[in-house]
Amino acid sequence: MPDGVRYVGSWVTRDLAHCYQVMESDDRALLDQWMARWADLVDFEVIPVMTSAEAAALAAEKPSG
Repeated sequence: MPDGVRYVGSWVTRDLAHCYQVMESDDRALLDQWMARWADLVDFEVIPVMTSAEAAALAAEKPSG
């Protein structure tokens, strides 16, 4: 992995068909570099996420209604 990409954890479906990995980086280009190294073996789908605390803070900033 490139410096700046951190492995957080992974989960595998019971049929072993899919693996979901949570990776973390402040630089999307580093994630792209890491994925490019595996592109011949793995299909990637990137879904940006945030912690629930970050989501709550974001929701609190938005006006209701």
